[in-house]
Amino acid sequence: MADVQPLKLRARSVADMDVLAACLQDALVPLRDVTYRRSERRFIIVLNRFMWEQDGQLVDALQSVQLETVDAGGGNGNGGDAAFEESEPRPFFYRTNSALTFDAVRAVTTNRINLADRNQILSLLTIATEPRRITLHFADEQALRLEVSNIKVHLRDLGEPWPTPARPMHED
Repeated sequence: MADVQPLKLRARSVADMDVLAACLQDALVPLRDVTYRRSERRFIIVLNRFMWEQDGQLVDALQSVQLETVDAGGGNGNGGDAAFEESEPRPFFYRTNSALTFDAVRAVTTNRINLADRNQILSLLTIATEPRRITLHFADEQALRLEVSNIKVHLRDLGEPWPTPARPMHED
């Protein structure tokens, strides 16, 4: 993943927020990594983001790897197991940690989120934005609503991405 540049985006309008919402769909949000700094009027979330911009890429290295066959007693050189060469290349998907920062936040309200359970993980579905209100919609009808003076949001990837075999799926 050395050729992938980390995302570093800024949103100042509803249209900008629509782009951020697309980048953040299916992010996993540990509630313990959500902070409202009231005195700074700043709301910060560290989340685990599915990298939709890398969706479906095959890892080129897998296609060029030459593996030696080790005889494990099966007589055919592979112990009776399917050989690596026989398998189809699998798509690799990626996740990364990201920081999402909202400035100019006047108030934060929640819906169906148990703030006492800091170990829960929320699954972000989408972000709905109005000029003075940003609502993060999570699975199970959970939501965080931010009342803002204006839209001032930053998204920044943190650290190195890691591969995952799972791509988020949604029922129609």
